[in-house]
Amino acid sequence: MNLEKVVFGFFVLLAATLNFGFFLGALDDPRVHNVYELYAAVAVNLIATVLKFGDRTQIGAVHLATSLVADLQLLAAALVWGYAAYVSTGGVTPEAMSSVVSLSGGALLANIVSVVLLVVETVSFRRR
Repeated sequence: MNLEKVVFGFFVLLAATLNFGFFLGALDDPRVHNVYELYAAVAVNLIATVLKFGDRTQIGAVHLATSLVADLQLLAAALVWGYAAYVSTGGVTPEAMSSVVSLSGGALLANIVSVVLLVVETVSFRRR
């Protein structure tokens, strides 16, 4: 068993599940979307991105691209939430929350692609 692959797979799957957990719920209701879960998703996605830098294969490049997309979307979601909560006079409105959840949905799609790539890569692996 390759420990590097285990750690890589762990963080890819954890990033997807944290993102999925944040995404579930009413689109515009801030009570069902935990801010700490969003920040955990951001942190784990950034760790997963760092782990993807070492792979020099074509599938590694696509893994990195999906991770960068997820990072960008989740960071944008965190910025929108931060702006709504601390800068905007209206606070975290249903419109702002809809934007946050929509951005995390885009990141979720990128994470799903990354998980599918991981499964395809694992299934196509042949022992030598």
